[in-house]
Amino acid sequence: MGLSWISQAGPIAFLVLGVLGLFSVVSWTIILFKYFALKKAHNTSAEFTDSFWKIKHLDQVYEESRRFEKSPLAQVFRQGYRELVNSSKDKSHDELAFQHILRKASQSEMAELESMVPFLATVGSTSPFIGLFGTVVGIMNSFQEIGLRGSASLATVAPGIAEALVATAAGLVAAIPAVIAYNYFSNRIRSMAACIDTFSNDFIHVVRKGR
Repeated sequence: MGLSWISQAGPIAFLVLGVLGLFSVVSWTIILFKYFALKKAHNTSAEFTDSFWKIKHLDQVYEESRRFEKSPLAQVFRQGYRELVNSSKDKSHDELAFQHILRKASQSEMAELESMVPFLATVGSTSPFIGLFGTVVGIMNSFQEIGLRGSASLATVAPGIAEALVATAAGLVAAIPAVIAYNYFSNRIRSMAACIDTFSNDFIHVVRKGR
């Protein structure tokens, strides 16, 4: 039979396969983008942390931080340092305000790290059901053909069954990579969140000591 079932597939089957195909393409685009983005964020943050502890003066750390645009830690530091500079100019340094700025910067960086990742969870949870819908439609088409032809021969039911199986497979093909990637990225993001929290606390401690 080959792929002759395609010519007999209905609009619903094409719609299901089109949606799942779009989900898969978008998912893989996000997977590749986030993989390299999180890898860059991790590596540059490790390098920035080394610089933060090696360099004695915060103003020098600030200048050095320009090299680490992709580092969430560096961006949190830059926001906090600017608050310190502004407060020192008007002699109104407030540790609570400083901590608030660090929290806001941390939340902003976390939002950037988490962007697009929830879509992978959506794809992982909905694709199997979309595929199942296509499966049901394919089986219904097979029963309709049996009713019209009064025969349950292989030639009668094969196109509908093939349509059903392809829909099932397409749903799994879209869902499995998305679920794996979502879990992987979630773990990486939680790890980075812990690093940001640790760095923020260290930064506060350094400021208290008057480095």
